[in-house]
Amino acid sequence: MARRPSLIAAFAILAGSSASHLAAQTSAAPRQLSAHQQLARDLYKELVEINTTTDATPGGTTQAAEAMAARLRAAGFSGADVQVLSSGPRDGNLVARLRGSGSSGRKPILLLAHLDVVAALKADWSPDLDPFAFTERDGFFYGRGTADDKAMAAIFVATLIRMKQEGYVPDRDLIVALTADEEGGDHNGVEWLLNNKRELIDAAYALNEGGGGFLKAGKPFVHNVQAAEKVYYDFTFEVRNKGGHSSRPVRDNAIYRLSSALGRLERHEFPVTLSPVTKAYFERLAATESGQVAADMRAVAANPNDAAAARRLTASPTYNAMLRTTCVATRLEGGHANNALPQLARATVNCRVLPEHDVKDVHATLVRLAGDTAVHVSAVPDARGGPSSPLTDEVLRPIERLTNEMWPGVPVIPVMSTGATDARPLRLNGIPTYGVSGLFGDMDDSRAHGRDERMLVKSFFDGQEFLYRLVKELATRRPVS
Repeated sequence: MARRPSLIAAFAILAGSSASHLAAQTSAAPRQLSAHQQLARDLYKELVEINTTTDATPGGTTQAAEAMAARLRAAGFSGADVQVLSSGPRDGNLVARLRGSGSSGRKPILLLAHLDVVAALKADWSPDLDPFAFTERDGFFYGRGTADDKAMAAIFVATLIRMKQEGYVPDRDLIVALTADEEGGDHNGVEWLLNNKRELIDAAYALNEGGGGFLKAGKPFVHNVQAAEKVYYDFTFEVRNKGGHSSRPVRDNAIYRLSSALGRLERHEFPVTLSPVTKAYFERLAATESGQVAADMRAVAANPNDAAAARRLTASPTYNAMLRTTCVATRLEGGHANNALPQLARATVNCRVLPEHDVKDVHATLVRLAGDTAVHVSAVPDARGGPSSPLTDEVLRPIERLTNEMWPGVPVIPVMSTGATDARPLRLNGIPTYGVSGLFGDMDDSRAHGRDERMLVKSFFDGQEFLYRLVKELATRRPVS
């Protein structure tokens, strides 16, 4: 996942020490793998060992997409049902389809994962680990992409092959799309497919990364379903003037004017605004809390205008980000010489805007906060936010039912990512998207994008079973009782 903090941060405030519990969990004897588990592991290994960073040579998502296409063709998929499509020589996307009976008349389900990964240098990892070698050790799978996002890519391909081998015919088509450049490359795969091959990935809704479960003290704690995400925008505050000699200072100083504007921004809070997703987030998360925090969550969910409760929750950066649009200064430059008055002072203001919040309103607020005609705020950017995905029973109830079967008592919590995934362009183009995986990780030890990235072996196979069962349930029409 690119351009965003890990969702693990959303619950880091609740975390306790889990090292001893994880040690006990990962020291168990290796499990005997079934045929479909072995297949998923083999696919996972193959994907991790293909370097799919933006500038890797050899490698690229085209190589990874072709490798998965070969696996699917060997399993009996052929023709137009397995395609590798590319916006460039290194930006391959795989689109594969398991044909349904069409008996329900329902549109397909899209199963989405990205193939690209962020850069990783061997020198930055532990000496006995290579980021592009798949290593199983001490109950973990290590390698770049093991957490983000090659586990889901391998699982979705394995799921289609397993269903094909079983002779399972869903009542609707199932589409797997493994895409390029989610991590910030130049040719985002989902956007390219939407613009050029929409008919191949058009769906009733999609399952994607962005959700998943957390382990607290080594035990499953919550299972998140990402149904919304904030929208990323950068603005510039800029002041220019004629400058002069620093020995003769004047009141019209570009740095001072910019500093005053940023001070007003610092003190500003956008209003609390809850969507159905964030309302459900606070309602359900309150059940895992106690005392004042739980009371405040329930109060804000019931009445977003409860200023006292909102003020206390705002003390947590995580909860503050869930409550409102945020804008913060992130970069600063000014002046050209130590002995000259500044002719330029500039700041970058990064905003994470609620999906339903009009960016024109955000821009108008920034202009008002600048409060000075000398402080120029960059123009309104093109709106690129998508709506939240509806919390429909069709999707949520199977997730809740399977979560309770596999991890009894673990609550399912709708979440809004404060960063970005490929769900945004899908939602913007009318395809509701849900981040859900059944993959659980230590909430105190997120390694995606970082050193020694890893996935619990048990979590990988549990996530494989969860997603297989979930997809099968979503693609099977059940009689009305």
